[in-house]
Formats: sequence, structure tokens, C-alpha cells
Amino acid sequence: MSPRKANNESSIYFGADGWWHGRVTMGVKNDGSPDRRHRRARTEPEIKRKVKALEQQRDQGRAPTAGRKPTVAKWMETYLTDIASLKLKPRSLDDYWSKTRNDIVPGVGQHRIDKLQPEHLERMYRAMLDAGHAPSHVVKVHRILSRALKIAHRRRMISENVATLVDPPSVDETEANPFSKEEAKAFLEAAAKRPTFMRWIVGVGMGFRQGETLGLRWTYVDLEAELFHPKWQLQRLTWRHGCDDPHACGARRHRFVSCPPNCTRHEGYKRGCPKPCTKTCKKHASICPQRKGGGLVFTRPKTKKSQNAVPIPPVFIPFLRDHKAQQDEMRTAAAELWQEHDVVFARPDGRPFDPRADYEEFKELLEEAGIDDRRLYDGSRHTAGTILNELGVDMPTIMEILRHTQISQTRRYVKGRSHLSKDAMRRMGEFFVPGPQSPDPEPSQGPTETTTETPDTRAARSRRRRRIR
Repeated sequence: MSPRKANNESSIYFGADGWWHGRVTMGVKNDGSPDRRHRRARTEPEIKRKVKALEQQRDQGRAPTAGRKPTVAKWMETYLTDIASLKLKPRSLDDYWSKTRNDIVPGVGQHRIDKLQPEHLERMYRAMLDAGHAPSHVVKVHRILSRALKIAHRRRMISENVATLVDPPSVDETEANPFSKEEAKAFLEAAAKRPTFMRWIVGVGMGFRQGETLGLRWTYVDLEAELFHPKWQLQRLTWRHGCDDPHACGARRHRFVSCPPNCTRHEGYKRGCPKPCTKTCKKHASICPQRKGGGLVFTRPKTKKSQNAVPIPPVFIPFLRDHKAQQDEMRTAAAELWQEHDVVFARPDGRPFDPRADYEEFKELLEEAGIDDRRLYDGSRHTAGTILNELGVDMPTIMEILRHTQISQTRRYVKGRSHLSKDAMRRMGEFFVPGPQSPDPEPSQGPTETTTETPDTRAARSRRRRRIR
């Protein structure tokens, strides 16, 4: 008769089914019952290796929790709903949900998180690149999935975060294309013909982000102290269902069939034809009668540093006072139609500018000013940083004005100019190889007296200099 196993000691035996079996006591389940894990193998050495590996996980405190693990799709829903929503800003959370629905769930959603392998992620990333997604988009998907798996690993739901074993595609940093001084002046001259002139003065002349500019309110403008306090920003957020059955609520918008190859309905769409809905689609919250959390919303900037006060150039103050007076006239003319939002840049009825319309106006001004096409970020924030650098402002000061948290971020915003480089290298060359000496000054009119300086005279002059010092 074999001796009785001690408490928590593992057991290995050969079963009637022709397999070797191993059972390891890992601890106690939530209900108080023993947590016994089972492994099986074809040979005795293999089962011993599996049992030993499980014992090591138990002893090192790395053993995954008991119970059947959720699929990637189910875990991503739990992660975004209960965990990420407590920390992420609304706009970032919307982006996480979008990439989860459109990329992660179709790619690896049906795998259990404890069965997910690096090869699964690599195939998904390759398929995304083949479908035309930019490498930067794939990297964002990788980071979202890696973060969700990191939380699962921290809670011992999985023994390893497989996303750390995969290298995402390399991303070439987008090169900034700011305005030159001449282009900035031409752009503002074109903007001066429009009622939104002050909006572009603040955006281009002070480097404000679009959301910060459109979300600026008079309460946070101190004209006496000449300071802007960007405490809020204006953003367009995705609507969320407020009903009990989102799938049924959006029934009339569901499309389960792909568009034909020669589709003309979505020909002008930037993103092309929309993807078909899933069988359990819960989107289309914009038509929900009880929708919530969407539309144009005032939100806090992403970092605390972004809320730091920014000095207003003194020459801008008269323009701002005139702008405020004109807005008061608009409020009087609109009467009861005026919707008070206290925004510095308002429509004729008091509502803030729509970011989409603002972007379209930027493109129109580029064309009117004869400037080649570029991003709004290049024409405002990158331009301000680059021109400040050309004016001789040091990097730490530019960092404070743009409200960056790291100076390395500021250096990416500031683009060097070729003419400045040429001038710098010209001065460097003149330092090492001086050019021809400048001609002697013309002799003064009148007689000159030539004197011969003796050693005693030189010594006396040196003594006089020392006394003066």
C-alpha cells in the first residue's frame, strides 16, 4: 500500500485512459474549497515537468486564478467598462472602444486570454497592414491590447502577457511642416477678412490646440494681467446608449451586408465604406432617445501642465477688447436666440464653433493665402514653437509656453530652418578661417603727430589703467 500523501503534496499517476495525470494543490478557491489543478501528458517525464512548472508558479505567487478564463472579446469589454473608464479621458476611451470593436475583437476576440499566443497577434497585425492600416494605427492597437493583458496578468488571470513577446511595426515619426514667418503672416492676412480672425491669432500666434482655442471662455481670460488660463477644451465625443437594449434600439441602422465593390454611395467618405455590423451590434447610439455623453462637450485637458496660464502678447490685448465688444453687440442682436456658453469664439447665436467647420475653414484659408496643404497642428502649434525658436527664445521657455511635460517633446515640435543652419555654419567657418581684415579707417583731417613710445611711457600707462580699475 502506497504511503498517504501529505497535505498540499502533488500526486502523479497513470490512468486507465492511457494518460499520465498530475494534480497540484494551488491554494483555496473563493468559496473555501481546495484549489486542485489538473495536468495530463503521454509520458511520465512530461507530466513531471508540467507538475513541477505548476508548483513553481504556486510557490512564486504567479499562478493564475482558478476558473475558466474569458475570451479576449469578453475581457476587453470588462477592461474598458470597469477599469479603463475610471482613468481614461472620454476621448481616449472612445478611441479604445473603436479600436477594440474594429480591430481587436475581429482579429483575436474568440481566443481565451490564457490560450492567446504571440503568433495570433502577429497574424492580426500583418492582416491589418495588408488591409491598408498605417503602422501607427497598428501600434496603437498593440498598446491597447497589451495594457488590457497587463491588468489580466496583474490579477493572475494569465501567467504571462504575450503582447510583450511581440514587436509591433516600426513607425516613422511624422515630420512637422510649420509655417515660415512669411507664410504665417500671409495666413493671418487672409484670416483678417473673416469674423473668426481672433481665433486664428490665438491658434497661430500662441500655439493653442484646436480644442483649447474653441473651448476658451471669458471667465478664464484675464486681460488686466494679460493671461490666458486654458482650464477647459471643447471636444466632440461619441454618444452612448442610455436605453436597456442597445442592439434593438439601433435596429434601423444595422447593416449586416458589405457594400458592393463598385459602391458609389460612400465614394466621398474619407474612411471609405463602413464595415458591416456584427450580429450583436450595440452601436448607433446617436439615434437613441435616451442617448448620453456625446456631442460637443467641455472637457479638462489631458495633463495638469496643459492648464498652466499662458501670457498674452501685449499687442493682442486691444484686439481682444474689440472682439469682446463685437460679441456683446452680437448678443444684443440675437436677443432671446442667444445661447450663453461664455466662449471667447462664438457663433452668431452664442454656441461654440464646431471643430469640423473650424478645420474646413483652416483649409480654405490655406488656399486663399496660397500655402500648400498641411495639418492644422502644423499651422498652429508647430508654427508657434518654430517661430519662437527662430526669434531666439530658449527651449525651456518654449516648453513653458507650449505647456509640455518634457523638453524632448518640445524639440519634436520645433523644426530647424535651412537658412538659420546656413547662417550658423557661415559664422562657424569665419571663426576658424577669418576672412580679409576690414580696411583701416580713413585718416582724420589735419596734421598728425607720430610719437615713439618708450618702455617707461608704457609702464606709466599700465599703472594708470590699474588705478582706474
